[in-house]
Amino acid sequence: MALKVFKKFKNLLSNDIGIDLGTANSLVYVRGQGIVLSEPSVVAIHTGTKKVLAVGIEAKNMLGRTPGTIEAIRPLREGVIADLEIAEEMIRYFIQKVHNRRKIFQPRILVAVPSGITEVETRAVKDSADRAGAREVMLISEPMAAAIGAGLPVDQPSGNMIVDIGGGTTEVAVISLRGIVEWRSIRTGGDSMDAAIERYVKRSYSLLIGPRTSENIKINIGSSYPLQEELTMEVKGRDMNTGVPKTIVVTSEEIRDAVNEPVTNIVETVRNTLERCPPELSGDLIDHGVVLAGGGALLRGIDLTIAEETNLRVTIAEEPLYCVANGTGIALEGLDVIELG
Repeated sequence: MALKVFKKFKNLLSNDIGIDLGTANSLVYVRGQGIVLSEPSVVAIHTGTKKVLAVGIEAKNMLGRTPGTIEAIRPLREGVIADLEIAEEMIRYFIQKVHNRRKIFQPRILVAVPSGITEVETRAVKDSADRAGAREVMLISEPMAAAIGAGLPVDQPSGNMIVDIGGGTTEVAVISLRGIVEWRSIRTGGDSMDAAIERYVKRSYSLLIGPRTSENIKINIGSSYPLQEELTMEVKGRDMNTGVPKTIVVTSEEIRDAVNEPVTNIVETVRNTLERCPPELSGDLIDHGVVLAGGGALLRGIDLTIAEETNLRVTIAEEPLYCVANGTGIALEGLDVIELG
């Protein structure tokens, strides 16, 4: 009896945390409060002392604009930790920022990770969260978290497909009875689209632009499907020939061509997953269709592109950016019925 009372008291004093540790953005869900933090996965450090100077939005604003003594780093690459020490500092910052300092006990942390993560990468995530102040670290696959956050009936004996297009990876999974039946994970996502735009502008206009500019182009005029009214945008950068600043105008048609390769990779991954899906569940997908989540789901026409290539109904989840984070929060409420990593 005393142990039960202690556990109840302990839960009151420590809020569990769910983390969508994304390549581009990280979101934190606090049990009982919802999503309380959404910031870029960027850390600014002093190159000499390695001291952390800024994290999140403040650090992202330094990208491409830092002096020689400051370096803005993205510690995650293609969905996994590339710099363990910097990632640990970032996770600690997020935990300290959202965790109520009046709490006595350290929080349990549930981290969403790519389904194709290796054992080494798994250990890096767990070690980073553990050293950053977690009482217990658990993992959940991103497609499962995205499906839960999107409101799919993952506990039912029928097939549901989720396509989570993140910054560094795209996760495609068919889920039934609280488990992933078939899945594919590719290291292609929003960052790949940004890089493709950057290369296109460099090749076509001899103009050098940075990752922030290419991301803005994607957000403002990017598409994967012809638009009813095509868009244009002024782009500023450095002329490769003269070395001086220059402004050009690019169109949505051009950007559509630029992102064609990463979009095609995503579509092919969806098709490959469908081809390996058990026949019974394939029949379910005709009725249920495909649900898109993640920031990449906001690319204009991506739902139409996938629908045209698969002959399935494709819908975009409500608030696709928050699906994974919300999924970790819902999973925290039912850890006994959700398949964790």
